[in-house]
Amino acid sequence: MKPSLHLSVKFGLLICLFVLCNMGCGLFSDDKPDEPRDQFDRAVMLTDWADILIIPNYTNYLSKLESLNSAKDQFSTVQDNGSFNSFRSAYLDAYEAWQYVSMYEIGMAEQIGLRNYTNIYPTDVEGILSNINTPSVELSLPSNFDAQGFPALDYLLYGSADSDEAIISYLLESGPQSYVDRLITRLVQLTTEVLDDWQGGYRTTFIENDESSATASVDKLVNDYLFYYEKFLRAGKVAIPAGVFTGSELPGLVEAPYSRIYSKELLSAGLDATIKFFNGESLDGQSTGISIADYLDHNTEAISSIFVSHTINDQWEVIRDQLASVENDLYSQVENDNSQMLSLYDEMQKNVVSLKVDMMMALNIQVDFVDADGD
Repeated sequence: MKPSLHLSVKFGLLICLFVLCNMGCGLFSDDKPDEPRDQFDRAVMLTDWADILIIPNYTNYLSKLESLNSAKDQFSTVQDNGSFNSFRSAYLDAYEAWQYVSMYEIGMAEQIGLRNYTNIYPTDVEGILSNINTPSVELSLPSNFDAQGFPALDYLLYGSADSDEAIISYLLESGPQSYVDRLITRLVQLTTEVLDDWQGGYRTTFIENDESSATASVDKLVNDYLFYYEKFLRAGKVAIPAGVFTGSELPGLVEAPYSRIYSKELLSAGLDATIKFFNGESLDGQSTGISIADYLDHNTEAISSIFVSHTINDQWEVIRDQLASVENDLYSQVENDNSQMLSLYDEMQKNVVSLKVDMMMALNIQVDFVDADGD
């Protein structure tokens, strides 16, 4: 073969290899030009989350806690049935307001473990009584997670004696009165710390961290939201007391088992908070921001006529309808007709699948916690 022809063949082969290599890179790389790219503006959504949902809900919650503190002081001064009933009403208002921030275990709330100090139940009655007799006990210890917060207040305000008159007398004793004061003061202090952080530099940090990664704000908060719904709302408030995982009914494990009549109200508030966050709706329903539902619609519009957000929202309404058929007292519901609780769980479980599989896949977010329910 002549040298010039030999060089031409070699050059031609190199060209073919170059073309094939580029084709291969296009076929096997993660950069797929034919697939729709996620151009959603996460920073705008994060801004709405902070300004329409998170900060206003924490502001409302802190306001309810301050009202609870005032009602406690009024009861300590007046010491009658009227002031006691106002104290109980303020407790319920604050407990409901808590449901609207419980899912936001991010930033300072995550650092200090706000949920652990606020709403771990069932409460430890023996621990509460021991702490009352030990005024110097350190409430920040993990061993005291279940001896404080709203569950401890639920016991003290409703279960610490056999009648309202006896409870009033008990709460006016120096030990119980001091402990109640410590519990409420601690709730106020912890919440103030979290809200101050949001209103300070963390809001900016949260919004600016708008990338798509395991440590980015969207990925973290969507996971927190999913974790709250699956573990605290579905499992904690419904499945565990209904005996879904154990096969044994456990009515004493409902939320607020001593007041009892508020257990459904708290569950309803938690469900409402979950739905509002999904759709970007403010607490008062007057404002709506960019939401997970919008993000889902953006990502699925180009590839499917079936919107994941619509499926999830339709199921929210089914869950609400099923919840309406449940008694106000979930303790009694479990005892007398647990089938209603099991039906509620079944409907809630359907949205676990939609949220954990369909939503997370559509948003390209990895689940960052392990499912250990056995369901």
